[in-house]
Amino acid sequence: MQKKYVLTTGTAVLVIAAAAFGAFKVYAEKNAGVAARVNGEVISIEDIKKGYEANPQIAAQVPFEQFYPKAVDIYVNGALLYQAASTAKVQETPEYKEQLKTAEEDLARKVYLEQIVKEKVNEAAIKEVYDNTYLKNFESKKEAKAKHILVSDEKTANDIIAKLNKGGDFDKLAEEYTKDSSVELGYFSEDIMVPEFTKAAFALKKGEYTKKPVKTQFGYHIILTEDFRDSQPLPLQDVEPQIRNMLTQKVVAETFDGLYKNGKIEKYDLEGKKLPQPEPVKE
Repeated sequence: MQKKYVLTTGTAVLVIAAAAFGAFKVYAEKNAGVAARVNGEVISIEDIKKGYEANPQIAAQVPFEQFYPKAVDIYVNGALLYQAASTAKVQETPEYKEQLKTAEEDLARKVYLEQIVKEKVNEAAIKEVYDNTYLKNFESKKEAKAKHILVSDEKTANDIIAKLNKGGDFDKLAEEYTKDSSVELGYFSEDIMVPEFTKAAFALKKGEYTKKPVKTQFGYHIILTEDFRDSQPLPLQDVEPQIRNMLTQKVVAETFDGLYKNGKIEKYDLEGKKLPQPEPVKE
C-alpha cells in the first residue's frame, strides 16, 4: 500500500522558508565581496578597501565602515562616467592621447624616484644618521619646566599674584583667568620661548612663581617654574620622520645631479641661441 504524505500549513511554511533561505544564501554567496555592479562591471569591496588604505589621512579620521557607503557612490559614479567615455570613444581623441602621454611620463618619473628612495632610504641608513650624526653632534642644554597664566592687562595679572601670595592655588587661578589653552608648557630650552619669558622662567628657583607680571607680545604672564633638567637626545622613533625626510631630499638631489652629469644637455634661449653650459660643481 502506497503511503501518502500530507503537508500541514505549518510544514508548508517551513518548506517555503527553507527554500527562500537557500535561494538567499546562494544570492549572498554570489555577491560576497561585491560592492556594486555597474552595467555588469563589478566593483569589489577589496578595491574600495585598497583606496581607503592608500589614503592614510582619511583612514586616520574615519573608520572603514563609515567611509564605505559614500565610497561606493563615488566608485559607481566613476564607473558610469568611464563607461560613458569609452562608449563615446574618448580614448581615440587627440586630447586624450596628449593628456595620456603627459600622465604616463609623470607617473614614470614618480615611480622611478620612489623606487630609488625606497632602495636608499632604509632602516639601516636612518640608523646610521641617527648614530653618527644626531647622537654624535647632540649638545645637552639646560631645560626648565614651567606653567603660566596669561592675561591681557597688568592689573589682572597683579590681582592674580596677590591671590597666589595669600595661598591661592595656581591651577585653579589658571583655570579661572588664563586666555591661553596651554597652561602646562612642559620642558623647554632657553632658545624656544620669547626672550622676556625665558629670562623670567630661568631666573626662578624650582617651585617659585614670578612676583611681578612678565610682559611679552602675547600679554602679561605669571610664570611658575616647576623643575630643571639637562636635555637628553630623543629616541630614534621620535626623530625618524625628520631623518627620513632629510635623506629623501638628499637622495632626490643626488639622483638629479647624477642624471645631469651623465646626460648630454643643450639649452637654448627664446631666439634659438645655444646657452652656455654651467661650470661643473667641484667636489
